[in-house]
Amino acid sequence: MLGVRYQDETTESIPMSAPLLQVIVGSTRPGRVGIHVAEWFATAARQDGRFDVEVLDLAEIALPMFDEPNHPSMHQYTQPHTEAWSARVARGDAVVFVMPEYNWGVNPALKNAVDYLNEEWAYKPMATVSYGGVSAGLRAATALKTNVLPLRMIPIADAISIPFVAQFVTDGTFVPNDVLRDSVAPLLGELLKLTQATALLRGPASEPVPDEG
Repeated sequence: MLGVRYQDETTESIPMSAPLLQVIVGSTRPGRVGIHVAEWFATAARQDGRFDVEVLDLAEIALPMFDEPNHPSMHQYTQPHTEAWSARVARGDAVVFVMPEYNWGVNPALKNAVDYLNEEWAYKPMATVSYGGVSAGLRAATALKTNVLPLRMIPIADAISIPFVAQFVTDGTFVPNDVLRDSVAPLLGELLKLTQATALLRGPASEPVPDEG
């Protein structure tokens, strides 16, 4: 559930449960750098404190190539792995995709995972943490934004783009420079604004109160 804060004349502001940010690790290949980038970003987001943070690693989830007979918008799933993926994504409030760039585009495992679902993505703010060589994954991140718009996700303008990513990984740990480190808080701030603004769109419709008069 989305976190809210309220105040009246007799109480101080009371923090409620924070919104859930899901950090999705898009790369699944052996030797991937993405898991280290995701661990860094998730840790930084937890330290920021404005979101609860959950990491979803597509290498562990291991979705096969899309194998449902029905269009995802029908929400008539036949495969246990689809049901499980649906349940995981549905509980989130916002998404950050940690992603590489393959041939100027979105890597197949990530595109496949996005395509499995429909309404579970709807009205969720999303951002990208992309990485690569000189292009820093920017072309793939731009392509992903066009992929998620039909699903009614809401890409934010803020993004983190990491060029020549290998230079930041030492002994399996991603070590950011000051520019990358300082880019986390503004991105989370923009995500939080939209997460709060779209909470009612993601929530279930309220049932009418019976008229007892």
